[in-house]
This record gives sequence, C-alpha cells and structure tokens, in this order.
Amino acid sequence: MGSLAVQFTGCDLADFLPDVPVAAVLAALARSPGNELATGKFDSPESSAALAVNAFGWFLERAALLPPLPGVPMGKPLVVEIEAEMRFPWKGGRHPWLDAAVTTATSLVGVESKRYEPFRPAKATVFSEAYDSRDWGPGMARHDALRAALIAGERSFRQLDAVQLIKHAYGLRTQAQKRGLGAVLVYLHAAPSNWANGRPLDPAAIKRHEAEIAAYAKAVKGDDVVFVPLRWSDVLLQWAGIPALAAHAAAVNGRFALL
Repeated sequence: MGSLAVQFTGCDLADFLPDVPVAAVLAALARSPGNELATGKFDSPESSAALAVNAFGWFLERAALLPPLPGVPMGKPLVVEIEAEMRFPWKGGRHPWLDAAVTTATSLVGVESKRYEPFRPAKATVFSEAYDSRDWGPGMARHDALRAALIAGERSFRQLDAVQLIKHAYGLRTQAQKRGLGAVLVYLHAAPSNWANGRPLDPAAIKRHEAEIAAYAKAVKGDDVVFVPLRWSDVLLQWAGIPALAAHAAAVNGRFALL
C-alpha cells in the first residue's frame, strides 16, 4: 500500500526515515492544503515539513512511545497527528494547519515546526475582519492585544512569524475547548549556523529570533493557550536518551543536520 501511494504522489521512499509509516504519512499530507509533495518543497534540503513529518510521523502508529515533550505541560500522549487542521469557529476562509498535534487526557498540544523559515524575508501582517468579529473571551485577551498592536504597527517582529502563531493559537483554543482540553502551542525551532548549502547564517538574525521568541512568550503569558518555545536539539537529545527512540533520534539527526 505504501509503495502504491508513493507511486501516485511521485514521492520517493528515500524521503522517509526507517520505520516511518509511509502510507499513513502520505494520507495525512494529502489532506493538507500545503501540497508539499507535488510542489517539490518536501524534497528541499531546507524543508521544515520533511523534518516534522519524519520526526513526528514515526509516532503515528506508536503514540505511546512519544514522551511528554521537554518542559511542556501535556501528560502521556494518546494520539499523534501530523498536518493537523485546527478549525476556527466559522466555516469559510482558511483555517490553521499545524505540523503536528498530540492529544493527551488533559491537553491538546499543537506543534509548529520551524527550521530556516525565521531567517527568510518576513511575512506581512494580515488578519481578516473575521478575527475582529469574534469575541475570543477574556482567556485570549493578551493574544487580542498583541494582534491589535501588530495591526496598528505598534509591535513588530522581524524573524518570528507572530501573525501565524496568533492564528494558530485561536484555532488550537477553539478545538481544545470543543474537546474539553487545555491548549498548548509548542514553537519547535532550530538555530542552524549555516544554510543547507553551507552559506553562513547571520548570527544577528539568530539572536534576534531568540529575543523575539521571548518577547512573544511574555506578551501572551497567562492566556488560555500556553505558549512553549522549544529547540529541536533539546527534543532530539531527550529522544536519544530513551532506548526505544535512540535509533529514530539518530536517524533524524543524520538526515536533518544543523538543528
């Protein structure tokens, strides 16, 4: 089944690490709007999607083996998803898609993975009118205030895509409330010293990214969606120390260097 799916997508089995359930991963990718496979983005040596899909896709059929992520209030994972849609409380328009989602008995944890994206040109600050028309409640007041400040030009982020994170937080909260769970948004990022082609990455941009992560975390602290920044290197270090995950951690590190 996996080989047949790969044949139809034009994807190569070499894109996936050992023991990743290819058919399940391809089914998840087919549901998402990113079209990573058809566009060739998945094959890029700088692909963040390929990193997240391989790292978390390994757990699709073995969620119990995923430990609680370092420093994340979540409990024991029950279900792991990749390319998870977090729909807003309305039908039309675009809805957020997270790289991974982990459901536990108490929490819905959304994972937004970044690798080289923070060091590319900044995204525009765009929120549709739908965000203003919705009362997100007092538990999202800090997100609302940051959104208003971004729109007014009173706050800005050069490396961090704060607009995307706020949208993800709204979608994650909506779905967590539906399920009676707490909401946690994990910003899983890297700090590569070089681009994939070996060209050095500006150290100032790396420092600025870290400072902006801290500023964003401070701005939204206390809201219903708990924001947790986390380094890929810390996650892989955790996995490497668990016998059942050590080989997978080594495979991720071997394929996706400079994390």
